[in-house]
Amino acid sequence: MNGVLICDKPPGVTSHDVVARVRRERGCKVGHAGTLDPFATGVLTVLLGRATRLQRYLLELPKTYVATARLGWRSSTGDPDGELERTGLLPAELSLPVGRISQMVPMTSAVKVDGERLYKRAHRGEQSDDRPVREVEIYRAELLESEDERAVFEIECSSGTYVRTLIETLGDAYCEQLRRTAVGPLGIDRAGQVLSPLEALSFLPRIEVDSDTAEAIGFGRRVPAAPGNDEGEPLAVVNGDNLIAVATRSGEILKPEVVLEPRG
Repeated sequence: MNGVLICDKPPGVTSHDVVARVRRERGCKVGHAGTLDPFATGVLTVLLGRATRLQRYLLELPKTYVATARLGWRSSTGDPDGELERTGLLPAELSLPVGRISQMVPMTSAVKVDGERLYKRAHRGEQSDDRPVREVEIYRAELLESEDERAVFEIECSSGTYVRTLIETLGDAYCEQLRRTAVGPLGIDRAGQVLSPLEALSFLPRIEVDSDTAEAIGFGRRVPAAPGNDEGEPLAVVNGDNLIAVATRSGEILKPEVVLEPRG
């Protein structure tokens, strides 16, 4: 089994729990391309067999979420799993920032500071003011509905965005529910399907090659590059319906980065 399984992760389990279950059921090498918090649901891209080699290309895809904000409340973790406090202070405006923004990594993240993961400090009730600050991009943040103490947003953002932290910019608010509806072009409507490597990387530009060139690239050899593609841009090298490799152009040479065929 080689491909990308689109899972609809349920609430209350970790992404690693889902990966472990798939590994037991499928009996093959299994990985993932981006986790979800235990309280979150939705698209989890699980990589099977040789498709685990494609992780880097899926990790950086933009993500789409539907997030429910609980207004007039605060959470120690920014989500329903933290200590909750009702303040009754409702935001004056229900709008989230868009464009490039800076986010401080939350205490609940797995990022290491001084050799220790932040969530371990959080479990001890500690705070760290020296947390890393990262730049992310919010492409779209639309208010879908609001009523009483809740507001629902659809958010499209770059990889690495902390939606909980984004919701907290409203003021006294935390992310009560979070559902990932898409990873790049891979939507929740494909849940339960195993996509071929070629389907999963449909967003990459393609180069069609003949059987002899496919064989050479399959064994890791560099081949002459046709003009027309940007240097350093990942390209799907295809022969028929098979993804042979992902390669980049370097000068006049096509250089394989990840090889999937032959299967030996």
